[in-house]
Amino acid sequence: MAYPTVDAPYGLKPVNLIGGQVFAGSTRLMEIASGYATSIFYGDLVKRISDGTIEKDAGTTTATPVGVFLGVQFTNQSTGQVQQQQYYPASQSIASGSKIFAVVADDPDTLFQVVSCSATTTVAGMGISAIGNNIALIQNAGSTVTGNSKVAIDEGTQTTTNTLPIRIIDVVRETATGADTFVEFIVKINATMHQYNNSTGV
Repeated sequence: MAYPTVDAPYGLKPVNLIGGQVFAGSTRLMEIASGYATSIFYGDLVKRISDGTIEKDAGTTTATPVGVFLGVQFTNQSTGQVQQQQYYPASQSIASGSKIFAVVADDPDTLFQVVSCSATTTVAGMGISAIGNNIALIQNAGSTVTGNSKVAIDEGTQTTTNTLPIRIIDVVRETATGADTFVEFIVKINATMHQYNNSTGV
């Protein structure tokens, strides 16, 4: 049986929880400040900031995310209706009294599927020995067509450094390109980097 070719990253996609628990879609609504000037795409990491809102976490070798962005909802100024969409467009302003809410997978035990790249969006494999290591991120711009992130993990940076933001939990065998060459991985936010676990707060 031929498996689909993975030819580009798609951000971090929630699949389940540590210990094989099912990811039941549990999320938290978190506010984005009106006019926030950076687009956030489905699968991007986000973090809380000191005013209580969230923003995209653009860290690579260091990041302190609260979770992964899974969409946005806000009241359309023209129609007055609540609008839901895949990504937050930069500099979205809203009517007075309205709020912009991101949908965020914020459970520190959430596992995500992600693509390994060597540079920007160039897919690159790693061996099974990557499991258990920490790894850096590649922060590519998302797609305004699909609304999806293009964030990837950075092949070649896997190591034991405890400040790297992502922990590799497993490989995805179904899309392996060789006996010991995997391009998709199951990962989690490194425990000490997740905002709910680190001791310093926002």
